[in-house]
Amino acid sequence: MAGSGGIMSKKTFVRGAAVLGVAGLLVQVMGAIFRIPLGNIIGDEGMGYYQTAYPIYVFLLVFSTNGAPAAISKMTSERVALGRHSEAFRVFRLSFILMFALGIVAFCIFFFGAEYIVTTLKNPGAYYAMITIAPALLFVPIMAVFRGYFQGLQQMEPTAVSQLVEQAVRVAVGLTLAIVLLPMGVEYAAAGATIGTSIGPIAGVAILAVIYYKKRVRLHREINNNSSPEKESAGKIIGTLAAISIPITIGVSILPIMNIVDVTIVMRRLQDVGFSQENANSLYGQLTGMAGPVINIPMALALSVALSMVPAIAAANSTKDNDFLDMNIRLGLRTSMLIGVPCTFGLMALSEPIMLLLYPMQAASASSAASSLFILAAGVVFLTIAQTMAGILQGLGRPYVTVAALGAGILVKVVLTYVLTAIPELNVQGAAIGSSVAYGVIGLYNFLAVKKYTGTKFDITLSFLKPLISGVIMTAAVLVVYYPCRNVLGNSLSSVLAISAGAAVYGIMLLKTSAIGAHEIKLLPKGEKLSVLLKKLKLI
Repeated sequence: MAGSGGIMSKKTFVRGAAVLGVAGLLVQVMGAIFRIPLGNIIGDEGMGYYQTAYPIYVFLLVFSTNGAPAAISKMTSERVALGRHSEAFRVFRLSFILMFALGIVAFCIFFFGAEYIVTTLKNPGAYYAMITIAPALLFVPIMAVFRGYFQGLQQMEPTAVSQLVEQAVRVAVGLTLAIVLLPMGVEYAAAGATIGTSIGPIAGVAILAVIYYKKRVRLHREINNNSSPEKESAGKIIGTLAAISIPITIGVSILPIMNIVDVTIVMRRLQDVGFSQENANSLYGQLTGMAGPVINIPMALALSVALSMVPAIAAANSTKDNDFLDMNIRLGLRTSMLIGVPCTFGLMALSEPIMLLLYPMQAASASSAASSLFILAAGVVFLTIAQTMAGILQGLGRPYVTVAALGAGILVKVVLTYVLTAIPELNVQGAAIGSSVAYGVIGLYNFLAVKKYTGTKFDITLSFLKPLISGVIMTAAVLVVYYPCRNVLGNSLSSVLAISAGAAVYGIMLLKTSAIGAHEIKLLPKGEKLSVLLKKLKLI
């Protein structure tokens, strides 16, 4: 990769994916620390109000957190790979101006349109949650530009650090205000929780600004040493950014868009077939506020893989390095399976124990939500494949294919949710079925598209059979540990032991079946030390 100036080395996405994956996992753990106590404190009614505001916010947020950074990283990495560092910096500068303007527009939509939105959704109690979440959109777009620029330079650490700081502040402020405002009513407590979501991005921007300030001398030296005589017009750069980021946003918006469908359909359909507004809100809170967040962890890991693949695939594609491209694509599919299989099998096996473990203060609601978690978990493996294949297609410059895939999935989701939610015996489980089937449609569509456009040949045994075999044996271990222990140790401790045993068994099976090779372990952060330890334990 000539002309890289040393800032981008030829490497797979694995290290970047691992950095973002670990950060994403920690962010989701902190999110659970936030959402789980919040659910226990304000119950399914309060979570219904919270989840009426949050999914709409997340949908608008995706452009700023995923679509724009992925587009900026792609445009940056392509220019750096060709030695055009000054043009890469212009992408950063112009993106900053554009995203700040979009943030102002998004804030106005939320702040001034809150009453109309919640009235249309037939959940007026969510008004305060809706209006207090609006200020976040002034700062999130700025955060997105910094993250995209650093990711384009294949420096994933700034994104990871800012994610952790942002989430930590959100958790601390949101939980504190939810508790303080609870005596005023659950609708105010839900609004207190969303205020934290508005404060967190301010801290995230501050951290990224500090990191950029510390790196500015080295970055500007490379820009000055590798300035390009060819200057792209501002209009062309902004047009390219929009052309890439909009379809990328749609392509990676699988969960947010599915949640938007639930927001717009579930409450209305439940009330259409006889559920009261209060009951409908509580059921909706169980689905989206209690069961839904549990699948955010595998989703975050898969999305980290997808976002890390965009610059790696784009760089390989722009330099026509087909061998390197094929290696990354095959590794991407296998990584998505290694993440998705244990999450699907484990969550299905322990759906009710996990819900009771997470929401002990809302046991009745947790048990009721367990069936929705079971159904949603069935689609997780397809969701991870869909996200990873979307990242590959975006890196290949075919983001509109992911838009078509998502369109097909949304159609399935809308039809199934509308029909099944109106069956009283199913109620919100109908929406969960719609989501899982839609994940399968999107995952298959994206996978077939990658095969069509790249001709990559996948090893079925390595990519599919070995993870599935490891997952089946893991599930058996989980059940063997949980059920005998439950009557003696209780649900919580038995669940923790079963999950721990399952993780250990799955890891050992991956090593013993060679689903993960010793050379791949070395690619991970601290991989050399981990490899030495595993050799001592005779696992590799």
